[in-house]
Amino acid sequence: MAFRARTPYLNPVPKKPTPGLPTREQVLDFITSSDKPAGKREIARAFGLTAQQKIALKALLKDMGDEGLIDSAPGRAFHRMGGVPKVTVLRIVDVDSGGNVWASPERWEADVPTPRLRVRDRKRGALGVGDRILARTEETGGGLTAHPMKVLAPSAEQVIGVLRGEGDRLWLQAVDKKERREYAVSDAGGAAAGDLVMAELAGRPPRITARVTQRLGDPFAPRSFSLIAIHKLGIPDTFSEDTLEEAERVARQPLGEGREDLTAIPIVAIDPADARDHDDAVWAAPDDDPANDGGWKAIVAIADVSFYVRPGSALDREARARGNSVYFPDRVVPMLPEVLSADVCSLKAGEDRAALACHLQVTKTGTLKSWRFTRAVVRLAANIAYEDAQAAIDARSSRAETPGSPPEDWDAALVETTLAPLWDCWRALAAARDKREPLDLDLPERRVVLDEKGRIMSVAPRERLDAHRLIEDYMIAANVAAAKALEAKKAPVMYRVHEPPAREKVAALKDYLDTFEIPFALGQVIKPSTFNRIIERIGDVAFRPEIMEQILRTQTQAYYAPANHGHFGLSLGSYAHFTSPIRRYADLMVHRALVSAYALGPGGLAGNEDFELAGETISKLERRAMEAERETIDRYVAAFLSERVGELVEVRITGVTNFGFFATVDGIGGDGLMPVRDLGREYFRFDEAARRLVGEHSGEEYAQGQRLELRLAEANPVSGALRFELPEGRYGGGGGGRDPARSNKPPRVLKRRGRPGNLRHQNRKK
Repeated sequence: MAFRARTPYLNPVPKKPTPGLPTREQVLDFITSSDKPAGKREIARAFGLTAQQKIALKALLKDMGDEGLIDSAPGRAFHRMGGVPKVTVLRIVDVDSGGNVWASPERWEADVPTPRLRVRDRKRGALGVGDRILARTEETGGGLTAHPMKVLAPSAEQVIGVLRGEGDRLWLQAVDKKERREYAVSDAGGAAAGDLVMAELAGRPPRITARVTQRLGDPFAPRSFSLIAIHKLGIPDTFSEDTLEEAERVARQPLGEGREDLTAIPIVAIDPADARDHDDAVWAAPDDDPANDGGWKAIVAIADVSFYVRPGSALDREARARGNSVYFPDRVVPMLPEVLSADVCSLKAGEDRAALACHLQVTKTGTLKSWRFTRAVVRLAANIAYEDAQAAIDARSSRAETPGSPPEDWDAALVETTLAPLWDCWRALAAARDKREPLDLDLPERRVVLDEKGRIMSVAPRERLDAHRLIEDYMIAANVAAAKALEAKKAPVMYRVHEPPAREKVAALKDYLDTFEIPFALGQVIKPSTFNRIIERIGDVAFRPEIMEQILRTQTQAYYAPANHGHFGLSLGSYAHFTSPIRRYADLMVHRALVSAYALGPGGLAGNEDFELAGETISKLERRAMEAERETIDRYVAAFLSERVGELVEVRITGVTNFGFFATVDGIGGDGLMPVRDLGREYFRFDEAARRLVGEHSGEEYAQGQRLELRLAEANPVSGALRFELPEGRYGGGGGGRDPARSNKPPRVLKRRGRPGNLRHQNRKK
């Protein structure tokens, strides 16, 4: 049996073989079949090597030892090491509930199962699934152990790209928009020009070649754009047979004894029209408790995933390795198998489902008076799309103003018994939210609409309705209750943490606002309301979206951790994610903690959960999912715009650098580069504080937030990249002067400096 595991971070230049020298496979076969210890002398004698060949054999054995094919025992003998080099690159494949980190060789070509190594020594920081490390390996009584030496950057050896033909040669063009090089293909592996492939890079600059390892299909076919992100970022999109079998088995189990029966209550789920899973549902009614006069009682019912997915099970290991579901326009890569995520754990109308119910008392001012958690059985009255729920409430309001209007037949009873009380209670929750003044950045999301064949129909901002805000506020209330309920029991909590912005980012925001003459004092205590006041102060001006985007960039990134540092953006002291256990592992951990703390039955914590390590791991996986979703949307946008290449499009400058500026197509999105070299022959200076490029002689200016018209020169659906050009005869690049009517700078710039063409380069801070 020949082992061919190689050390992936070494790319040796192949040496010319020495005549008569045995191959690696022959040496390994001899060592394995020898009935006595086999050292260099025995190997040389067996193959009848000359003195010169013995020198080459010594070098060969050293190379084989470096590659992990053999290892020397005490004395002069050699033995197989099992294909794992002494020092090699490993990829983290699992972090179990006890905090144990497991890794496998990044590259494994032996005809035996890929080994798993337990990673020791966490002094260098927490490791998450998908991370790469350079490690020293050793065989111990308990198996193979790895000692990390260095955390490595994400692998650049595996590349996804499209093959391009040129004569009788093939070239690989990477899908990453940052990668400008093409690689000569040394082995196409049966793929042809135009195919989307996975390839392995080899060699050293400037002679790096690509070997195709997997053909992925047509890059422009429906569903390929998400497939690119899945492969590029290493998102697991298939389940093992063990996991699928376990999911089928647990899905058939009864709901269990002792559950609170909530089937008679008309609970409803309000979700996007294209929702693939339904893990939350809500209900509210006026409270009959005299101690809560004018208040409300509400139920937030969440799918009881912890009942089906137990700690240490195959399902649990798979869910932890994924961290969350990943949502694309054309598919979802679920955290749990479909039999659970889309069926048994999904709350569906008319079906009895297991739920963890959060019972809330809401005062008439919208604050939470009390809460309790139970395991329950629910039977939803309806699954309603946001748009339909909003339309029903709006129609009810219209009927109240015009009594003669007939009611809607399909939902008349449901509106009065369920939706109307939900909206009334929500108005109290919304008033309490407004009082605490959370960060209010109304930046629309892009929505890609596909037809039944996966073709793009439209790309547009997602509409924001009161129905969306209603569900958000109920979920926030349940999340706060979950955190506080666990704190009351001194139980572990997986908090959703959002820390205040760093001082250096706040200082950068001040510099940016100075360019608009918007005052901002650095000495003040920074609260979410601080940023809200800025937005209110500027009013409904054209550059309002740019200000909000800059405020968003000032914020820190939220993460999961067992240490509570509050949630700055929501202006809350204690906050945990409880409401989406089908798609977020953090929520599943909170469910288990509640089950254990309040003795709600099976499926609680295992007792040895390392919340700190788990929080770091799932935070990394969340960032990976966000990157995958963002890149895929960019590819769909580029595909949508590819039919408009050569046309003039309205754009807004979203970023300025010393090598050009980035612009986004108004109303659609998609970022594209306008290189400074294409702005004409004039030299442009980069004003970092003002985020603008200014022509040295003409004063021609391109600044962040500015709106203008550019020609779409390129739209690459595979990489998601756009490229723009200046329209002929327009702006500085065309020699015709800039169109002041399209300027989006605040009035003071035009007033103090005259027309934009006369702007001089200066730092406005001085």
